Amino acid sequence: MTVTVTNARPTTALREARVPEGGMHEGARTLRRLPDGWRERPYEHFELVPQACTIGAEVRGVDLSRPVGAALREELNRALLEWKVLFFRAQHLTSDQQRHFARHWGELETNPLLARGTDEEVVLFDKGDGATPTFENVWHADVTFRERPALGAVLQLREVPPSGGDTMWADMAAAYDNLPQEVKDRIDGATAVHDYIPGFARFYGPERLAPFQDLFPPVEHPVVRRHPETGRRMLFVNTSFTTRITGMEREESDRLLRYLFQQAHVPEYQVRFRWQPGDVAFWDNRATQHYAVNDYGPHRRVAERVAIAGDRPF
Repeated sequence: MTVTVTNARPTTALREARVPEGGMHEGARTLRRLPDGWRERPYEHFELVPQACTIGAEVRGVDLSRPVGAALREELNRALLEWKVLFFRAQHLTSDQQRHFARHWGELETNPLLARGTDEEVVLFDKGDGATPTFENVWHADVTFRERPALGAVLQLREVPPSGGDTMWADMAAAYDNLPQEVKDRIDGATAVHDYIPGFARFYGPERLAPFQDLFPPVEHPVVRRHPETGRRMLFVNTSFTTRITGMEREESDRLLRYLFQQAHVPEYQVRFRWQPGDVAFWDNRATQHYAVNDYGPHRRVAERVAIAGDRPF
């Protein structure tokens, strides 16, 4: 079975807008961590240690193997919305404990395209033999080829290489904030097609991918997404799964997408985490992209991830 997508006629507004040359701008950037009108409050159930300006914070004083009560869950969710990715050191959770923690944010989803761990809700990333395909060393948000992409994910490193193997996250609200106004005018209200095939075709042949085309047909999502809990605007396209902007000729769509993809590469929007065994990261997949740095071969890096089902972007 072959999936064919036909481009619509480009609108005048989209056709006439122009993408800035050079991709990035120099100088000061707007680095706004909180949504407009958000009231910042202290945390009462844990210590929070920021790791970067707008994204990433370590949570200290929480044992994720223990029950998470309503008050702690509320504070952790507020920290997630404010910092986009949370880090918990030396947790050493079992797979069951990892799943139980993630379920405080919703039902867990499965991904038949990835290797399973202890059961179908746990994805196993066991890398380091030099031949194992690596999916994660590209800037991406998880499973945006789904009609309802994941809300977030909980990742634990079980085996860590002696050096390298960091993970980076990018704040896509900051990325949107710093776009030129003419680009914002162009993409606000636009949609883009997301498809699983480009992201996995580098590693799987057609015979492996074909059975999933009915399960995961191409979907359209807003180029600029509003966060369902904060209302904040975020850039919602990624290299792995976004194939074209709807209503735009292919050449112009490719040019604009290349520019938008580059925004995750800006260091001011990023946080980088150096793992130790048993560390856990919990990130908001709606608001971030991530990149697992593949610089540790021939050493081994073993991780388990569970993903939380999300809602349809708007």
